[in-house]
Amino acid sequence: MPLLRIGTRRSRLALAQSGMMQRAIGRALGVPEADITAEVPLVEIVTTGDRIQDRRLLEVGGKALFTKEIEAALLEGEIDVAVHSMKDVPAETPDGLVIAATPEREDARDAFLSTIAASFADLPHGARLGTASLRRQAQALALRPDLKVEMLRGNVDTRIGRLTAGDFDAILLAVSGLNRLGFSGEIVERLDADAFLPAPGQGALALQTRAEDVGADWAKALNHAETSTCVLAERGAMRALEGSCRTAVGAHAVIAGGRLVLTAEILAPDGSARWRRRGELDLAAAPDVDAFGEALGRDVRDAAGDQAIAI
Repeated sequence: MPLLRIGTRRSRLALAQSGMMQRAIGRALGVPEADITAEVPLVEIVTTGDRIQDRRLLEVGGKALFTKEIEAALLEGEIDVAVHSMKDVPAETPDGLVIAATPEREDARDAFLSTIAASFADLPHGARLGTASLRRQAQALALRPDLKVEMLRGNVDTRIGRLTAGDFDAILLAVSGLNRLGFSGEIVERLDADAFLPAPGQGALALQTRAEDVGADWAKALNHAETSTCVLAERGAMRALEGSCRTAVGAHAVIAGGRLVLTAEILAPDGSARWRRRGELDLAAAPDVDAFGEALGRDVRDAAGDQAIAI
């Protein structure tokens, strides 16, 4: 039997990310490089979210569609660890499962790709912007209500191909995914994280295991304390904001000088309104970071009321 089986989506990006973690876990387990693929194999799982490509996720059940089949395989003992993009992991995980490690985060910003403009601000009036993210749609329209935002699903290669084919004047993707796939040269502009506040957990990976496996030495070796702390605050805010594919939610935390700075926001889907709060926390006092994020998220949610939920 292999030492540890890794569950992953089958997309090119998911396999690239899981391959990174496969090598890191293998080394943490002391497996010789030549034996890692055999001792720590990848188990590819096609999720419902991967199968449905012609509709926004909010129309068919939300972002849990990218995780539920993999989580079921974990619970049934078919795999031992799942590698997810953290932004795809719902705020509440199934009973019996935990996020055992959060490796160091990649660039959390959004990327602007275009064949006609040198920056987002330079897009001509009425330009066609492609994205499947309600958050990116709302943030773009908040800055440029003249844009024509159109739905764009598919893997990274497909989206870039449609941009090149002229289906869109510009598209928005995650910088982290482009970097991990070696497509950083396609990026025209790395968007300011204040104007385009990232999704909670964006740029980070989640290593999910069964609850009884938490605390394994390999998980401790792969966990990045600063990333884990920031993501915990962001996910606390997401939980309070009811962050899903039906709400345009952003949350991003950074640590500087021993203080955690968290910004959270919710937007009307058409960008016509934006509610935001920022808070700071002294980490020296070993505070409850998750509760801090949730409280900040509640402040934003209370200010927005029901005005930010997509119909």
